[in-house]
Amino acid sequence: MKHILIVDDSKTVRNLVAFIMKREGFRVTMAEDGMDGLEKLFSAGELDLIISDINMPRMDGFTFIKNIREQDIFRDIPIIVLSTEGQEEDIQKGIGLGANLYMVKPAQPDKLVRNVKMLLG
Repeated sequence: MKHILIVDDSKTVRNLVAFIMKREGFRVTMAEDGMDGLEKLFSAGELDLIISDINMPRMDGFTFIKNIREQDIFRDIPIIVLSTEGQEEDIQKGIGLGANLYMVKPAQPDKLVRNVKMLLG
């Protein structure tokens, strides 16, 4: 069973994305910001994919992605950014730091699922 880490400071968004992913048969771990996300990443064992917001307290998504990509062990984990920030510069920055995909909220559940399956395929 593939394991997905969902990082978002909004409990509503975390729960919604978790619900969608669990319905598709994925195992889910949730974190409330980048700092929490890194802790979960190190303690959760094998993770197959990360879905992360950008605007979060303590550690934002850009810093979170940068930290992940600096670790050899996590260099190849697919990362999907799911953010309300849809400006071209934010998208370029996210992709430039190592995100595989950048989706703007609210994302269509079926499109999110399709992208997750594509990256895990």
